Amino acid sequence: MNAYKLLAQFYPVPRFLSCLLIFCSLFVVPLRAEEWTRFRGDAQSTGVANAALPKDMSVLWTAQIEIGIESTAAIWQNAVYVGGLDEKLYAIDFDSGVLMWTYSATGEIKASPLVLGNAVFFGDGNGVFHAVDAQTGNAVWTFQTDGEIISSANATADRILFGSYDQFLYCLAPKDGALLWQVETDGYVHGMPAIAQARTLIAGCDGLLRVIDIASGKEQSQIALNAYVGASAAVRNARAYVGTYGSRVLCIDLSAKKIAWQYEHPQRKFPYYASPALTADLLVVAGRDKMVHALNPDTGDVVWTHVSRSRFEASPVIADSRVFVGTTGGKLIALNLQTGEPEWEFVTGSGFVASPSVARARLIIGTTDGTLYCFEKEKK
Repeated sequence: MNAYKLLAQFYPVPRFLSCLLIFCSLFVVPLRAEEWTRFRGDAQSTGVANAALPKDMSVLWTAQIEIGIESTAAIWQNAVYVGGLDEKLYAIDFDSGVLMWTYSATGEIKASPLVLGNAVFFGDGNGVFHAVDAQTGNAVWTFQTDGEIISSANATADRILFGSYDQFLYCLAPKDGALLWQVETDGYVHGMPAIAQARTLIAGCDGLLRVIDIASGKEQSQIALNAYVGASAAVRNARAYVGTYGSRVLCIDLSAKKIAWQYEHPQRKFPYYASPALTADLLVVAGRDKMVHALNPDTGDVVWTHVSRSRFEASPVIADSRVFVGTTGGKLIALNLQTGEPEWEFVTGSGFVASPSVARARLIIGTTDGTLYCFEKEKK
């Protein structure tokens, strides 16, 4: 029995309060493990799926979005939510690919949507952050910033966190968009803030990793990264991992507040735009050097590398024993997690900037020409 019905048994509740209680209850609905409700799959930004994928996959359905897709899709219940460069948020049926509804934003949507409770949250190119009813596509509230929002939102039960190109990290209340606190940085905030216990971490264009208390908004520490960062940091066991525009992958010890190790390829010096995928045993980073690098997360030693013909701007996702990632040349590949050997691929006529989303034995990803693909087990 939910909280509203329990209260109603003992106390008569006026109609307007009934609506309020129902609305508030939307934000405490538990999510199933095999849903993909945010950019990197979880609050720690690890890029690891809870669902395995079939060995061989084929296209179940496609959906077309005008202009293009850079936003990574969110999957919740029986809907796929994805933003378009045509300034619209799309809700698409998970099983059929049929359009359910669209919501018009005020600018291009490059940020990936977050689903919390019964609402979808995202920012747009005109600096407006939106909360949209997940069932109907109706606006719930908006919040205005002073810069473009590319940062995907992250959340705890009662806090929404995202960055803006106005150089602020924002913390809003999910139910009404009230500003709880904001932290000013010295550069654009591009990546999704990661959450580690009661703290959030952002690495931005000011070359710093900032650790901030989520409850108060008080900055607890700054760690110099010595380069711009456009990616989201992945967090595990008091360590954060991120690639930089300085052609390095960094491991930051959050307890010691210093860089534990750094990795740089001996020949190829290119920026890392994609966010890493992280397990207990492996850190996988894809770069503009046309390579996927698998590193030991404890030491930074190379486990394997995979060389492609095109750059990687999309972030890799680990599903069971494979890592999936798309190239700017339009190839979606699955690599063996232990060896880096290719095990599956699919070629499109357009490139990938969006990352894969994985739920219930399906993979969903959009291309820069606006085609959203849903893959499932290949039919024999």
